[in-house]
Amino acid sequence: MCTGIVGYTDLRQGAAVKGVLEAHLEAGKGRFRGIRQSSVWDPDPNIRTTRRVLPAGLLLNQELRRGFAELAPLGLSFDCWNYFHQIDDLTDLARAFPETNIVLDHVGGVLGVGDYAGRGEQVFSAWRRAIEALAACPNVSVKLGGLGMHSCGFELDQRPRPPSSRELADLWRPWFQVCVDAFGVERAMFESNFPVDQLSCSYAVLWNAFKRLAGACSEAEKQALFYDTAKRVYRLDVP
Repeated sequence: MCTGIVGYTDLRQGAAVKGVLEAHLEAGKGRFRGIRQSSVWDPDPNIRTTRRVLPAGLLLNQELRRGFAELAPLGLSFDCWNYFHQIDDLTDLARAFPETNIVLDHVGGVLGVGDYAGRGEQVFSAWRRAIEALAACPNVSVKLGGLGMHSCGFELDQRPRPPSSRELADLWRPWFQVCVDAFGVERAMFESNFPVDQLSCSYAVLWNAFKRLAGACSEAEKQALFYDTAKRVYRLDVP
């Protein structure tokens, strides 16, 4: 049921975080794979997707980077949840630590609420440029999902009736296609982001949408998107 575990600790502890990471490894009994630390921040105080209020520029913080440096020697990965306008900070981090395995969550944090409402084309253009620059870092992979969140601005949670898998696939296809074109299927993987995405659709409808999005892919490409990439990135021991 749980082949790999991604946990949390605040990397701003600097080099002292090594002891926490070693405790995670011991507690995981061979299943602990890495750390997920959110860095989401936006000047609009109405945009909130985490309980903690995080500071601006977290990925550029030097104490965090000193803690980040402890990941690779222990064979641990880093999952990052940020907004689209913060992707450049992650690119800077990935370039500074090319030996660390990094995963960008939720296609990079699309925003369509608050100050970003009604600015879909501008957001898409800025997001695409940042995604393509990040994809040039071979140590970064991307998770395809998370677009069911209210913050994305698709207003799926406002509909009188939930969307079908076909509607979701048609709505999300531009974002998924940019990611797959930039990273390739070898560095892209589908993710559910449940229970958060249940605001917009059911678990079954979500995965049926993913199947539609991968409909034109070859069998080998589907194998990568649904299985192989995640197995390799998280070093999963699947019987």
